[in-house]
Amino acid sequence: MAEGMDVSEGCRLPVLRRNQDNEDEWPLAEILSVKDISGRKLFYVHYIDFNKRLDEWVTQERLDLKRVQGPRKEAKTPTKNGLPGSRPGSPDRDTKRKLEVVSPATPVPAATETSPASVFPQNGSTRRAAAAQPGRKRKSTCLGTDEDSQDSSDGAPQAPRMTGSLVSDRSHDDIVTRMKNIECIELGRHRLKPWYFSPYPQELTALPVLYLCEFCLKYGHSLRCLQRHLTKCDLRHPPGNEIYRKGTISFFEIDGRKNKSYSQNLCLLAKCFLDHKTLYYDTDPFLFYVMTEYDCKGFHIVGYFSKEKESTEDYNVACILTLPPYQRRGYGKLLIEFSYELSKVEGKTGTPEKPLSDLGLLSYRSYWSQTILEILMGLKAEGGERPQITINEISEITSIKKEDVISTLQYLNLINYYKGQYILTLSEDIVEGHERAMLKRVLRIDAKCLHFTPKDWSKRGKW
Repeated sequence: MAEGMDVSEGCRLPVLRRNQDNEDEWPLAEILSVKDISGRKLFYVHYIDFNKRLDEWVTQERLDLKRVQGPRKEAKTPTKNGLPGSRPGSPDRDTKRKLEVVSPATPVPAATETSPASVFPQNGSTRRAAAAQPGRKRKSTCLGTDEDSQDSSDGAPQAPRMTGSLVSDRSHDDIVTRMKNIECIELGRHRLKPWYFSPYPQELTALPVLYLCEFCLKYGHSLRCLQRHLTKCDLRHPPGNEIYRKGTISFFEIDGRKNKSYSQNLCLLAKCFLDHKTLYYDTDPFLFYVMTEYDCKGFHIVGYFSKEKESTEDYNVACILTLPPYQRRGYGKLLIEFSYELSKVEGKTGTPEKPLSDLGLLSYRSYWSQTILEILMGLKAEGGERPQITINEISEITSIKKEDVISTLQYLNLINYYKGQYILTLSEDIVEGHERAMLKRVLRIDAKCLHFTPKDWSKRGKW
């Protein structure tokens, strides 16, 4: 395509953008839409291999018109099937077998032909030795501290559910839903820049700012509309029951059938920051757990997660979100920890619904890693023997589903098979990294502050 020729929707070409290091780069981008404002063309671009939250409108000056590629159809990426390690004799086939835990503090017998510990050096080389085993895929071994953009594949592929508030179904993608449609949202004292499309009424999408009541989440056309609404709105916290309070942090349980308007408004807001879900308006089968921070003006929403009232797949979370102003402050792990505390009270193991977003996957991997390492490091040797524990015991203690326990142990390269026995090897690097991570994790759920009685929804008719 020659320079100067019109760039149409579907074309690909390098586009100038400023990266995190404040340096200019020219990544390949796809033109999703073109509009003309007062004779000046603007192009909505999606940077290939970048998250959609970085999509933006750019001027023609930022396009490299010498390297334009015509529109083309994208090939479907093959999906990965099966659980990591799901082969004959792997831990998920034998979760009751005891695992020996080897740590730097454990006395190591002299290296002999029959000594399992002899192949697991107690220093920083442990991870490298485990990663070098044939047939094992090398993964990052840090405890969720580095950025990791790979998608969720730590579980069996799940068919999308076609009921509920936010459904993992991408078949409804079209050019409209691929573009951000809300410029800015004002929620209490925060102004939020949406990352993705959300199906708010079309007449609101042309507004420079969409105003939301931070207590009932009702949306309005203007600041005057919001101010008028606030004189009538008597809510100062989410509707529903407060089931947890410690310090300024509270959790409210909201029934999607009893509080339908609030639940739908919450889903609309969440969709602005969740790309991997499609929004439906049937909130009846869901419970919503909203985390808030309290001050003299009321209980301000920080984040939430939803869960099905009845889940045949053992999901304890359907959607989970920490709002952008509160991200990277430990609230995401607090939401995850709370979901597992509910599972403990229910006497069940749970897992989040797949696929996870990139940020969700980071948070869950980090939480699983820290929680499991906390258990392993707390084990004590008895009678001079190395401490032992089974996958099922870890799952029962933490309420983390055994498949997630196995995938986390493999992700950290802790689990090794030697002469008919699985051994968990805790190197000094792993221990020190965990201790550093736990020093930063100030926010924790206190089970004594939880006032929650689970309901048997199977006996409650249509909820």
